[in-house]
Amino acid sequence: MFRPCVIVPVYNHGFTVRAVVSGVLAQKLPCLLVDDGSSAECAKILDALVAASGPRITLIRHTVNRGKGAAVLTGVRWALRAGYSHAVQIDADGQHRTSDIPRFLEQAAAHPQAVIVGCPQYDETVPWLRYYARYLTHIWVWINTLSLQIKDSMCGFRVYPVPAIMALGARQKFGQRMSFDIEVLVRLYWDGVPVINVPTPVRYRRNGVSHFRRFDNVLISRAHAALFFGMLVRAPKLIARRWSAR
Repeated sequence: MFRPCVIVPVYNHGFTVRAVVSGVLAQKLPCLLVDDGSSAECAKILDALVAASGPRITLIRHTVNRGKGAAVLTGVRWALRAGYSHAVQIDADGQHRTSDIPRFLEQAAAHPQAVIVGCPQYDETVPWLRYYARYLTHIWVWINTLSLQIKDSMCGFRVYPVPAIMALGARQKFGQRMSFDIEVLVRLYWDGVPVINVPTPVRYRRNGVSHFRRFDNVLISRAHAALFFGMLVRAPKLIARRWSAR
């Protein structure tokens, strides 16, 4: 049975999370907020959202900041226990358009074994350095999958089939921070999970909060290196998969 929920990892996104939650609730979907060790000010905002919305919102808290990947995995575990088949991940920074959630879920319902991944369509607000730097990761992902199937591995708007990601997580330890979004897609692809890319507008807000730090570049580089060696082991299987798809 197709039963989706929405997971919003939150870390000090007090200025934007209200609009994101409002957009999620407008889609008549259950919303899980995972507070990843936010400040007291942001925590109060989350408490107020839960108080105002009742059972439509569930709030889980990490006592300390553990990273985006850890927050998403906490949410997916909750989704499994609660009986949800699919989990929409959407960032709390307001960059993504919540009104696109039905388009993502339409694809997920039609292809329940697939992971649905946002393919960003940027406007003039995108920082040019960040825009071009993303292509370094894109290239590594294409190398590590021997495929162009994953168009953008860094977009924080996607739909996971809960059983697939939990099966992967049972045998694989993921990076807990910004490298998670990249690593989980590559490893799901290795597992044979289909990837469907859905174009979606992304807008950078003038006063937006970014938690990307220089050390995240180190973690991402380490993840790419580990994935590269993993790809070498799987190369014959990945090449055969490409040929069979022709």
